[in-house]
Amino acid sequence: MDMCSICGMIDRCGHADKELVAKMGLTMKNRGPDASEGFSDSFVALHHNRLAVMDPQNGAQPMSATYGGREYIIVYNGEIYNAPELKRRLELRGAAFRTACDTEVVLWSYIIFGAECPKLLNGIFAFAVYDVYGKTVFFARDRLGVKPFFYSVKGERFIFASEMKALLADPNISRKVPMEGLWQLLFLTPVTLSGSGIFSDIEELKPAYCGEYKLDGGLTLREYWRLEAKPWSGTAGTAAEEVSELISDAVDRQTVSDVPLCTFLSGGLDSSVLTAFAAKKYKASGEKLSTYSFEYEGNKENFKKSLFQPQGDDEFAVYLAGWLGTDHTVLTAPNEAVADCLIDATLSRDIPGQADIDSSLLYFCKRVKERHTVALSGECSDEIFGGYPWFYRPEMLYRDFFPWIHEPMERISLFRKDFALPDEGYSYLSGEYKKILQNCPTLPTDSDSMRTSRIATCLSVGYFMTSLLERKDRMSMYSGLEVRVPFSDHRILEYVYNVPWEIKYHDGVEKALLRNSVNGLLPDKILWRKKSPYPKTHSPKYRARVTEMLKERLKSGRIGEIIDRSALDAVLSGDDKTWFGQLMSTPQLIAWLIQFDEWMSRYDVVFER
Repeated sequence: MDMCSICGMIDRCGHADKELVAKMGLTMKNRGPDASEGFSDSFVALHHNRLAVMDPQNGAQPMSATYGGREYIIVYNGEIYNAPELKRRLELRGAAFRTACDTEVVLWSYIIFGAECPKLLNGIFAFAVYDVYGKTVFFARDRLGVKPFFYSVKGERFIFASEMKALLADPNISRKVPMEGLWQLLFLTPVTLSGSGIFSDIEELKPAYCGEYKLDGGLTLREYWRLEAKPWSGTAGTAAEEVSELISDAVDRQTVSDVPLCTFLSGGLDSSVLTAFAAKKYKASGEKLSTYSFEYEGNKENFKKSLFQPQGDDEFAVYLAGWLGTDHTVLTAPNEAVADCLIDATLSRDIPGQADIDSSLLYFCKRVKERHTVALSGECSDEIFGGYPWFYRPEMLYRDFFPWIHEPMERISLFRKDFALPDEGYSYLSGEYKKILQNCPTLPTDSDSMRTSRIATCLSVGYFMTSLLERKDRMSMYSGLEVRVPFSDHRILEYVYNVPWEIKYHDGVEKALLRNSVNGLLPDKILWRKKSPYPKTHSPKYRARVTEMLKERLKSGRIGEIIDRSALDAVLSGDDKTWFGQLMSTPQLIAWLIQFDEWMSRYDVVFER
């Protein structure tokens, strides 16, 4: 298991630039501080930065193996949770292993099974394998898009990397942003359309996709997995038992580590479920699990209730940690630190992101890294089990625009109309949204509620969840911390997708199936607690801080070129209101504008008109 960064170049003319690829790798050094190595011949150059988690002594990359007289070389980022059983299967087919790390399992999976190998992998991954004899590079990304993979095809070259900044290190990669990319940033941030690299020369490999680049044939891509709608037979009881077994198995597989491991514990249902399973495993082996909860300076004094956040998290996290007997630490973020981390949060994502929701997580990850290298986190549960309002409020889903975006035209009105072209942008993204609604696996026998549930799942998993996973990956890896997401195990999604909605949402209780699956594992105070999202700061000191930062940037930065000052002044002087997501109100909008300015300036962005 290695959480790292990868990059590479395939040049059909035999001019692979190893110095450039090494430079690309250097831009992502934060993702792999333990080692940095490369491979090159005339056609291919590969580079790998390593954060060692398993078999630190023997897992160096790029890694090679020879089979049937042919050499294969891999660069890999991720974790394969079924590696032990897959390794045994490969050994029966002639694989000869030299290490205990899963990198070699992925390599031999490709050697033995070829392009079908991603289907065999249970885990999170992005990798590329070079077949030296066949002069072919095969690459793949995990089913739910936990691990990133970006690429560019320029002339006779195919270039790939874990992050866009690495691709932008190539002077031949344009920094132009087309209108489609700009509209995504202005209307949808922090969400982007699946497959979009925002920049005109950059594409994102979609989740559950793989591809090949051949020196004699160019680029081909294909989807190797997708959700399937299947008839379901069972009861609420059997569904709860199956879900419990799946989550328990996922946690059991993902608590394997040769370095210190902890969990993020908010006190909400999702993190509590994972922590309870992990704590149970640790206790059985005579160990105590470490847990962390996060708070903001001044939040207790300034907390404001909302539909999405009816209460704070701190008391619930501390209560459950005591109930489970974990070694618990409460980390508190100063408002100044949350504001100051906005810049690094932008650099970690390569585009404006989720404002202080990003920057606070980055701060917390840096603090956790002081004691631990691996953490478990509760992302993906809401998207799989139906925790968002648009699952049970069809009017939020069956409209012209993405349900988590509030008043999209009002947000874009902050920018000059000749820059943003709001009507065209809205029309473009509305069309993309309608395509998504039409491309969801359903059954003719589905009830209206089941059909709505399936569409909401596809939309949430394919777009909203990927943005959260990207956030978690970028903020944690920028800190040299590996964060695992057990709910992202595709087996859980495949099963729950076909469970009737009436079991998932029972008696008006969201995520009823998940709650019933862990009944007895958690105290009722936690088990039946209403959903509460990742927390934000409520301190007026934070708003004052980011307002001052933005005003300074309006004087010297690039944001002043594109902003409508009168509209912005009204926002700065007005009351807080929700702009996007569940918690992104006016202070977060101001912080996002700071990120936008930093991105424009730092990346020398040019907007195509």
